[in-house]
Amino acid sequence: MIEPSDNLLLNQSETISSNLAEIIPHINNLFSDTSDLVIRKLTIKQTGEKAILVYLDGLSDKTAINRDVMRPLQFEAGSGEPGDELIMTVSQIVPVTSWAQIEIALLQGSSVLFVSGRSEAYVLDTQGWPQRAIEDPQLETSLKGAHQGFLETGGQNIAMIRRYIPNRELKMKRVIVGRRGQTVVTILYLADVTDPNLVSTLELRIQKLDVDVILNTGELSELIEDHPFSLFPQFVTTERPDTAASQIMQGRCVVIVDRSPSVLVAPVTFMSFFQNIDDYSTRWSIATFLRLLRIFAFFVATFLPAFYIAVVSYHFEIIPMKLLLTLGESRGQVPFPPFVEAIFMEITLEMLREAGVRLPAPVGQTVGIVGGIVIGQAIVQAGLISNVMVIVVAFTAICSFILPNYDMVAAVRLIRFILMILASLFGFVGLVVGLMTMIAHLISLKSLGMPYGSPLAPVRFVDWKDTFIRVPLWLMKKRPTSTKPIQEMRQGNNRLKEDDL
Repeated sequence: MIEPSDNLLLNQSETISSNLAEIIPHINNLFSDTSDLVIRKLTIKQTGEKAILVYLDGLSDKTAINRDVMRPLQFEAGSGEPGDELIMTVSQIVPVTSWAQIEIALLQGSSVLFVSGRSEAYVLDTQGWPQRAIEDPQLETSLKGAHQGFLETGGQNIAMIRRYIPNRELKMKRVIVGRRGQTVVTILYLADVTDPNLVSTLELRIQKLDVDVILNTGELSELIEDHPFSLFPQFVTTERPDTAASQIMQGRCVVIVDRSPSVLVAPVTFMSFFQNIDDYSTRWSIATFLRLLRIFAFFVATFLPAFYIAVVSYHFEIIPMKLLLTLGESRGQVPFPPFVEAIFMEITLEMLREAGVRLPAPVGQTVGIVGGIVIGQAIVQAGLISNVMVIVVAFTAICSFILPNYDMVAAVRLIRFILMILASLFGFVGLVVGLMTMIAHLISLKSLGMPYGSPLAPVRFVDWKDTFIRVPLWLMKKRPTSTKPIQEMRQGNNRLKEDDL
């Protein structure tokens, strides 16, 4: 674990003075040019001692400070002597003796009480930074699932998961990362289910990070993943508490980064990116069909433009004669080869996609629809692109939208360009080489040391019940073996016979 800041290092061993006249200049020096620093002087009615309360405006709840700190200290009478326990109604009071602890507490939104004559300060739980209300997840919509998404507050995200898993075996490991911005990273897991080696590996990787600050889960995942140069994501990022709870029950770990509205799930497999929380709230037959549809869409979104380029450029003899005549008529006035057509259309599609994402929602939808229709029709009428190429690119885009995970969609978009280049140079040979290379790469990947290709490579037939298909829930009695859970069984025999009804 790293120390929070260079300034903090200078004051690590310095203890707190009992003289308020020395404390105030020290605070002003420690937080110089800080306009939101508030120092309030008061007299404690209970003991007659002088005191100062320090906090950062905007990070602390001023209502709680006035109600739970200032009012009891100034108006609650008592027969106490100096040095007695103070009367306050805050939920937590922690005595500290070093300026290092005080700096961390103030920057995290707590308030600190200094009392004259006492060589310790009191950190008060009065955090109250701005935050938004709980809303639907933006990227992971669900038809039958809960309508709650994670927030930017780590404590509330932990509470959401606890609502789904109210069990004392749900454990947490807390790590503070960052030199300048202390980010609280929390690892959640089931102690009697999750492999201890998995938890230790994940905790060690996070503890060894040496960075200024971690702002979101994307930065954390890139810093701790096994293969940083791979195009494929090695962690699942989710905004849904029910998805996170489901993954924990399977023996995985969930990493919550404070100030980030999404969490990391580790370890994961390649097939994890084709699963959706709705798969377990709909009938198994419908869930199986949708999962097979996603897998089919993955291959189409990855290979269709490259396949079209290879067929039209090198292997047109495999095209039926009637279709070949249609293709020839469509491409008769096009001055560019298929590869240039495909690259131009794919880049145009990527630009429209990014424009739709960055603009406000109503404007973004208009740009996407109108831009796609107008540009597509104009390009075809100008004779720059064939009708068939527009169909191929549009069908590819639709298939990429079916995939439920954004990180996997981004990987598919990049791999598609690589395969298009190979197909334009070598035809089907380049396409097959690209496919074999991708499969070999997937087999070699690991997620926190666990095989990324499981249960396909290595083959684990017992886990096939929740890969390409989703069998009825009462048949999935065991947890995935890829996570090496301590307890493999997760349910008993829930299929009752007619005699038991």
